[in-house]
Amino acid sequence: MLEDPGGGAARREGGNFKAELWSSCRGWLKMKLHCEVEVVSRHLPALGMRNRGKGIRAVLSLCQQTPGSRPRPQAGGERGGPLPTCLVICTLRDKRGTRYEANSSSLKSFLSAVRLAHRGCNIEVPLSTFTPVKTSEFEKFKTKMVITSKKDYPLSKNFPYSLEHLQTSYCGLVRVDMRMLCLKNLRKLDLSHNHIKKLPATVGDLIHLQELNLSDNHLESFSVALCQSTLQKSLRSLDLSKNKIKALPVQFCQLRELTDLKLDDNELIRFPFKMGQLTNLRFLSAARNKLPFLPSEFQNLSLEYLDLFGNTFEQPKALPVIMLQTPLTLLESSARAMLYNRIPYGSHIIPFHLCQDLDTAKTCVCGRFCLSCFIQGTTTMNLHSVAHTVVLVDNMGGTEAPIISYFCSLACYVNSCDMLK
Repeated sequence: MLEDPGGGAARREGGNFKAELWSSCRGWLKMKLHCEVEVVSRHLPALGMRNRGKGIRAVLSLCQQTPGSRPRPQAGGERGGPLPTCLVICTLRDKRGTRYEANSSSLKSFLSAVRLAHRGCNIEVPLSTFTPVKTSEFEKFKTKMVITSKKDYPLSKNFPYSLEHLQTSYCGLVRVDMRMLCLKNLRKLDLSHNHIKKLPATVGDLIHLQELNLSDNHLESFSVALCQSTLQKSLRSLDLSKNKIKALPVQFCQLRELTDLKLDDNELIRFPFKMGQLTNLRFLSAARNKLPFLPSEFQNLSLEYLDLFGNTFEQPKALPVIMLQTPLTLLESSARAMLYNRIPYGSHIIPFHLCQDLDTAKTCVCGRFCLSCFIQGTTTMNLHSVAHTVVLVDNMGGTEAPIISYFCSLACYVNSCDMLK
């Protein structure tokens, strides 16, 4: 048994070894054994994995670096000393080999044991032994688990740490099981058809999570903490359909890796007005909600599929809502300058309520920003301008929806008045 510091071992399978001395121009002296080698990591059972249990044709080499290939010592430094020795396992796939460093004492004991075993003598030095293992350690490396009934839900044992896909549907869960949040390899989490009312912020600690299905639960919100977590970089698909969500925070648009978003059968009264920042979004479904209009940045989306059927869209208003003030207040002027020049801000610099105001600033059609001084106008847009495939918004065959726009000044409104017919 050849053990390495990382807990691995190389096992000799069968006999008929051929030993020979072999010199290499790369500066290594090697003794090679042509054999069947099985590399065993003793960490595998702890990870819920098992070894393949099959040897592979390999060359096991005992190597020592020649003096000529060692780095030259510094002036005044010591010369000579023991040369580093290691074991190298080379296979057809890994011709350069994997090196296992060995210290002189352990290597001497190992070679002595091999010599005694070859002669058929009793071996007095301690040898490696295998301890009994549990049956569970021989189970297949489990990456997927699907539970679709309450009686099958594990209560007395943990989920396998190796899981990448976990589905627990129709289990009557009223909260997210904290044991799930320890599964750091999770890529897909399906908690649909339960009774979950709130999501813990620690869901955002699942750094590899790409798909999250929360459909048919009792959610009333999607927290800002989740929007600002590591889900920003990993989450691709989110299903929040069949819940009780009335609005999504403006920070929701920081989940910019989203490609699929399902919001059907909620109580949405508005989209985040920075919706256009979801530049990777390709599939959007928000049927049967209470949306009266769409935000102006909705026009920046580039979708493949869009479904807004069954929303309570309002007719565009003939007159705009004017909230201009001259001259601008100090707060309005400062906020516009900060946002236009992209000056960083945070609650550690300015009061928290000012951060909220800046986060919810409106975007004028000219690209500038406005806080509470603006003109608001509505018009209609054909949804085919943002999506390749559009589901009709009503039973009358319509594909148009009202859109609300903001203008930072009277000049911007006049220049865009043709759009507001």
